[in-house]
Amino acid sequence: MAIDNNNPLEQQNNPEPNGSNSEASTRRRKKPRRDGKGSNSQTNHATTKTSGSKARHSGKTADKGSQALTTQASDATDSKLVSADLGDAADDAAAYAEGGIKAIGDQRIIPFMKIEKPMAILSLLLVIGSIIAIAVNGLNLGLDFTGGVSADVRYEQPAEQVDVVKALADNGFDDAVVQYLGTRQELLIRLPPQSDNVDGLNASLSKALALPNNNVEISNVNIIGSQVGNEVYLNSVMSLVLALACMLGYVALRFQFKLALGAVISLFHDAIVTIGVFALFGFPFDLTVLAAILALIGYSLNDTIVVYDRIRENFRRVRGITPRQTIDLSLTETLRRTIMTISTVLLVVLAMLFLGGDGLYWFSVALFIGLLAGTYSSTYIASSIPLRMGLSRDDFIVKVKPEFEEEIVTFNDPKMFEQD
Repeated sequence: MAIDNNNPLEQQNNPEPNGSNSEASTRRRKKPRRDGKGSNSQTNHATTKTSGSKARHSGKTADKGSQALTTQASDATDSKLVSADLGDAADDAAAYAEGGIKAIGDQRIIPFMKIEKPMAILSLLLVIGSIIAIAVNGLNLGLDFTGGVSADVRYEQPAEQVDVVKALADNGFDDAVVQYLGTRQELLIRLPPQSDNVDGLNASLSKALALPNNNVEISNVNIIGSQVGNEVYLNSVMSLVLALACMLGYVALRFQFKLALGAVISLFHDAIVTIGVFALFGFPFDLTVLAAILALIGYSLNDTIVVYDRIRENFRRVRGITPRQTIDLSLTETLRRTIMTISTVLLVVLAMLFLGGDGLYWFSVALFIGLLAGTYSSTYIASSIPLRMGLSRDDFIVKVKPEFEEEIVTFNDPKMFEQD
């Protein structure tokens, strides 16, 4: 009875064989006899039998329907799985064709090494062009390398660098370099080589540096000879070579010699490209530019060390991929860090470039050029050269030497197998 009342679908699919009995049973069920007599019990018994048969029939139909639905659902699931497998296989095949894999641990991999050869050709052209520019044009060496005159002056009121340079040029002192020494009243004046007469030079400078309504006092005048400038130049070159050699040894001991060679070549690339740009356009090259190149070498090495550390970690952690794919994975994982670092450093460099004055201008220019070259070299030069040298997982796995391997000893005693 409960099935008839609560399942209208079964009533529709399984019509009553006798409509009158159904109506009578329904009528008697809604208004039963209160005295318990009559044919109500018989009708209930017949209705129970009918409902039982309908329940069995509807149960069979429901079982068939559920089996059909289950089969359709399983077929749909299988088709979805097959299509997903085909899609993943197609994506993997396309990724392998590009020289890399699609993803590792739900992380997309950027195929950096796909354009390795074009970037290597570009780097080679930049280095050759820089060497040619240095050999043909030469460097526009500043007073620190060529010698000259250095003077410390103090004004009663703050003075502008532009006004001081203009006043010196009007009195015959061309190519002057003016820098602040802590305040806008104390300045450092550097001039090309002048006469050796210090007294006459003091009088000429006092006249040239005089500004309207602003008295000047010259506290110290130094004449730097060309021999001292040559010594500074040689010491600067030696400092660059020594820095590269020390970094080669550090990376070789800390990581691997193949990586060390790639790091040193990338640092040499950064330094030579920056110097080549200064030689090509005739920018003044002094000690501040040299300091920028040394700072650039330190920054570029730090960026390279971060990439190398991730390469070593992935060679030990990730299995079943090629060395090229491992390097692509490492560069992809460090890409966000590289972008954030170069962005923040460039903000500081641009602030010094436009707001730092003449004293920091060429220092900022050298850093700006070197940062761009260093970011590029850390990605392609420092990573592609070790790959070309055959970098693999075996370079980072500690192998046990034969003399330290444990010897396995077995005892085969015949008496052990004898039975008492």
